[in-house]
Amino acid sequence: MKGHGEKFSRRKEQAIAALLTVPTAGEAAKTVGISSVTLWRWMQDPDFRDRYAAARRQVVQEALATIQTISKEAAGVLRTIMNNSNSPAAVRVAAAKIIIDMALRIVEIDELLVRIEKLEMDAGRIEVSSWT
Repeated sequence: MKGHGEKFSRRKEQAIAALLTVPTAGEAAKTVGISSVTLWRWMQDPDFRDRYAAARRQVVQEALATIQTISKEAAGVLRTIMNNSNSPAAVRVAAAKIIIDMALRIVEIDELLVRIEKLEMDAGRIEVSSWT
């Protein structure tokens, strides 16, 4: 019986992988060799949903890491476009606007992070003081 349980677990992992790589749940079910109804039932299971959500977060984290890696290069492209006097003015203005918008967003995010850290520190002090 133990072997059957392991096979079932592998199937669920395969289903999660398929859900991450094909456009529809129906196609994911076919890829794994299960019915759409079985996949739907699995997706109602909290453990399956948690594992699927964790796998999706991992995919997003990997994508964000890639974006961070190439963002310096992208900023350089925008700078080149903005500074290229042969580019149409509208294109240069658009590049400058993107750079300014991104700079503002970075400042806003940084400020939010500082505020969140302060709130977390204050909350920690409140929790500790309420215990004493």
